[in-house]
Amino acid sequence: MTCRVVLSALLLLPLSAITCVGQVAKPQTGSSKQQARQHIQASQQYLQQQRPDLAIPELQKAVALEPNNVDARGNLGVLLFFRGDYAGAVPELRVAVKLKPDLWKLQGLLGLAEERTGQIDAGNADLEAAFPHLTEQKFKTEVGNALVTSYTSTGETEKAAAIVSQLLADQPTNTDLLYSSYRLYSDLTDKAIVTMALTDPDGALMHEMMGRELARHGDEAQAIVNLREALKINPHLPSAHFELGELLYNSTNDALKAQAEPEFQAAIADNPADEQAHLMMGQAAAKRGDTKAAFTEDSKAVELQPNDADALVELGKILMTMNENEKAQEMFERAAKADPTNTVAHYRLSVLYRRQGKTAEADQQMAEYKKYKDMKSKLEKIFRDMRMGSLQKNADDTVEQR
Repeated sequence: MTCRVVLSALLLLPLSAITCVGQVAKPQTGSSKQQARQHIQASQQYLQQQRPDLAIPELQKAVALEPNNVDARGNLGVLLFFRGDYAGAVPELRVAVKLKPDLWKLQGLLGLAEERTGQIDAGNADLEAAFPHLTEQKFKTEVGNALVTSYTSTGETEKAAAIVSQLLADQPTNTDLLYSSYRLYSDLTDKAIVTMALTDPDGALMHEMMGRELARHGDEAQAIVNLREALKINPHLPSAHFELGELLYNSTNDALKAQAEPEFQAAIADNPADEQAHLMMGQAAAKRGDTKAAFTEDSKAVELQPNDADALVELGKILMTMNENEKAQEMFERAAKADPTNTVAHYRLSVLYRRQGKTAEADQQMAEYKKYKDMKSKLEKIFRDMRMGSLQKNADDTVEQR
């Protein structure tokens, strides 16, 4: 952030409010309040000339004359902060915020100054109070990052992750925030695994957790073993039937693949609103050619989650099989809107538009298909390389332990 942009955003009397930019007015005689106002006006004119070094003494004189002047206190605190005099900025900003508690930007700045002068508890309190009210993105990010750093240093990972999530809502492609999110949630995952292992090492949830982690690292066989053990301990464990069914369905072993549908049925029996289980039942039915069952299950999935692009695509594919192309097109259009990266939706729309002679629309959808297909191919390679690296590391660790 440039100094001038930040100053104009944080000063109580913005630079645009100054009407006189010529010669700096000299304080005249009068009441203390009038003299203080003259010093404030002089400081603002110096700021217009980009001379904060001359504006600061004017504000200090104004504060001496009128200690409870919010403008003078707040602007002096801002200028001292950006001069690097954090210790000097703290008392000025603190008084300004005390006099007018809804000065959220100044309270955020106060928190930053307190953090930088070692007043961590006070800094956190002010940063936490200001953060939800900040709207200027760059400054909100700076305040948020300060909180994340503070929380991380004290092991409050959950609080740090919550702040990063809020920042990502406004900046979903900010790579620094994405990395922070990855790191924090990885730490939370590791912490949860260790705590669960110490708390209930032989419990159903521990086995389900192990199953999920093993599947994530590519060890599907052991993941299946652990999920089955989890369900042996608790046959009605939420989500475990679906997770096991998904692993079985995607297995290259036909015998295991055949065991998937009963798991999805069990998931639905425990939770009739399990949209993902209905969707997988629909895919399984479509694969064996049972169009009626596929339509029923896919329709249920869309009913439960109207904006699930995958469910919309699966229902669209079945509708095309049933020669309901107009309804199918509606599903694909909704899917592309819900998830613009869905390659199947773009490809199918390209086919349908071309059949209708809509060449321009078909070409556009094909271009979108190719763009996102290329992106996903690159992502798959990255994840494949990460998985192979993880498997190799595990193998190396095993050899070293022998």
